[in-house]
Amino acid sequence: MLLSLDIRDMLIIDRLELEFRPGLNALTGETGAGKSILLDALGFVLGWRGRAELVRAGAERGEVTAVFDISGNRAARAVLEDAGFEAADELILHRTNTPDGRKVARVNDRRASGELLRALSDTLVELHGQQDDRGLLNPANHRRILDDFAGSASALAATRAAWRARQEARAQLEAARAALAEARREEDYLRHAHDELARLDPQPGEEATLDTRRRLMQAAARIREDVARAHAAISAEGAEGLLGDAQRWLEGAVERAEGALDEALASLARARDETANAQAGIERALAALSFDAHELETLEERLFALRALARKHGVLPDDLAGLRDDLAGKVAALEGADADISALQDALEAKEAAYTAAAAKLHEKRTRAAARLDRAMARELAPLKMERAQFSTRIDAAEPGPDGSDAVTFHVATNPGAPAGPLNRIASGGELSRFLLALKVCLTGAQSGITMIFDEIDRGVGGATADAVGRRLAQIAATGQVLVVTHSPQVAARADHHWRVEKRVTKGETLSRVTPLDADQRIDEIARMLAGDTITEEARAAARALLDD
Repeated sequence: MLLSLDIRDMLIIDRLELEFRPGLNALTGETGAGKSILLDALGFVLGWRGRAELVRAGAERGEVTAVFDISGNRAARAVLEDAGFEAADELILHRTNTPDGRKVARVNDRRASGELLRALSDTLVELHGQQDDRGLLNPANHRRILDDFAGSASALAATRAAWRARQEARAQLEAARAALAEARREEDYLRHAHDELARLDPQPGEEATLDTRRRLMQAAARIREDVARAHAAISAEGAEGLLGDAQRWLEGAVERAEGALDEALASLARARDETANAQAGIERALAALSFDAHELETLEERLFALRALARKHGVLPDDLAGLRDDLAGKVAALEGADADISALQDALEAKEAAYTAAAAKLHEKRTRAAARLDRAMARELAPLKMERAQFSTRIDAAEPGPDGSDAVTFHVATNPGAPAGPLNRIASGGELSRFLLALKVCLTGAQSGITMIFDEIDRGVGGATADAVGRRLAQIAATGQVLVVTHSPQVAARADHHWRVEKRVTKGETLSRVTPLDADQRIDEIARMLAGDTITEEARAAARALLDD
């Protein structure tokens, strides 16, 4: 619900603060007084696309602040939360505009985009009038309107879920078919490459091991002779034998040396141990350096084969094992592809059947609701002096989609025997206003927390018809908030709250003013609407009669 509207330096408004209330709020005034400017300002703060030049002449900037109560508006709170904004009970929208067209918007004092304002607008305000291309007159909205009237939220959710499942199954099948077609084109290559890799059976890290072994074998012939000489130098015939002799000679003299040889004997013992360790290491090296020419040839053949396959497939030698496993998977997939495709096809058919069933239930619900809506419209049109007009909700087949397979349009025939056509093309101005009002009466209650604005929806009607329009607007406003811009005294008399919009010239500047009216002022305003500029006692009496009715 709209709580307040603060406008500064917009068009012919220098400063205006309005507080709105629940129920029916009427705005009246002479033509050109500025009633439409209020709607322009509200549309501006809601992000609607409207007039290009809004800033009052001579002002540095124009600004509008709108405050809404969204405590019961779950849709508005969801939009805020999705955008990362805190959803309090009170929503403050503020937007500024400079003469050069630069606009800045804030939501609850945080910078916001025009897209967010427009998304919030759809949950906060409905504008109805003869140029209502955003709402009831737009055929693109008719299916959603019918679904709201039908209360088909659960059926619609089920249809959307079935559509998503159908699309996912279709995507899986198409992806599998595409992958199979690609694999079929490469089947000979895949099988040949896999067989080649399977025969070689490469292992991770094998290339480095083989390369190290090959280099060692190639170097063995050059270093083995020196290693053998080193082995001879420290063997029993060399250093080890001499150390042993020295140790025996010292042991024979140790008893007569009075301890002088103890340290030397200990050192010789350690030297013999280290010599033994060195000899063992050299022997292991000699064993490693022992090979035959056939072994080197075999090793080189495998090493070269690994490297050749790696170059062939554009991978590192260590990645050949992974490539082999990947190719094995593709070959296996080829062999089981027909069964997989068949299973995916069966799954898709099941999902399509589920979607068709859900869409059929939704269609049935829409069909029943359309009949109810047509009957309700017939009842509403009669008091609006359109008892001979016909309204029909047309449901045609459409391409399947997430919202089912129905196209919904509202059709009307204004006179018996006249051809029916789309609502926005057949009805004249006054008729169109009454069609929209009747339709809105039938749809009231479908949305919670919405402020409904009717812009001169009573244009072209008067007398008893205007009174019927007023009564219907009051009916809609009984459980919510309605703002109506009207020239009809019968409509204004039904309002719970009344404002007069007027232009005044002050110091050569034309400014628009909006004044809340008390009981006596309402009588004079409605009398003016009845009689014109000269208000007579008869007009006041007629105004009192309208207000007391």
